[in-house]
Amino acid sequence: MHCSEASADQPEFPRLTTARPLVDFLRMNWHEYITADFAVLVGKPVIRGTRLAVEFVLGLLAQGWPEQEITRNYRLTADQVRACVAYAQERLNEEQVFAVGR
Repeated sequence: MHCSEASADQPEFPRLTTARPLVDFLRMNWHEYITADFAVLVGKPVIRGTRLAVEFVLGLLAQGWPEQEITRNYRLTADQVRACVAYAQERLNEEQVFAVGR
């Protein structure tokens, strides 16, 4: 059986239908899409040209919204949605967490 074939006891997973390879996604320049201005949502990071906060889009993704639904409902591009994820990933890479003993 080929990897793309599903057996009766294994679900078939959808293939990635992205026009760009995963490597490009990981190198995405979120700076083109995300901005912060105190005059817009008190400086929260937002998608450039909108009042949609990055945290709002991440919340939708966390709730299980498909990227296509977000782009359709909020008139965003797939790159704008992915930029929110790239922004969060970069911020988390900068974060330091220290374990504190009891």
